[in-house]
Amino acid sequence: MDQLIIFTSNNTILVIAIIIVSLMLIHSLVGEKLRGYSSVSPAQSTQMINHDDALLLDVRESNEYTTGHIINSLHIPLSSLKTRMAELEKHKSNKVIVACRSGHRSSQACANLKKEGFEQVFNLRGGVMAWESANLPLVK
Repeated sequence: MDQLIIFTSNNTILVIAIIIVSLMLIHSLVGEKLRGYSSVSPAQSTQMINHDDALLLDVRESNEYTTGHIINSLHIPLSSLKTRMAELEKHKSNKVIVACRSGHRSSQACANLKKEGFEQVFNLRGGVMAWESANLPLVK
């Protein structure tokens, strides 16, 4: 125990870095369960769209959407999501997959949808970039 105290006092920055990295790892492992939605890969999302009639919601801005989007996706930019929530009401009990360019904005949209009472919300992991990397088609 004395050696641990000596090591900690001699390597304070290293110990703090280890604690921060450990907390971030725990957050990433447990955080998804606490948020109430999960992430899905492009392959999982295509199965959900084809077999479970899932809605794919694209929350990118209009200029991004026109450069290429997933077929049959509903486009509501993240900035307009709260004001256009009524358009999604009929999908509250269905699976909703949310996509953006890389997955960051879609996670914000997923949180908003969960707050509004949507039951099955999924974030497209890696966004449209991951969709393209998986060689899945986009409509232009």
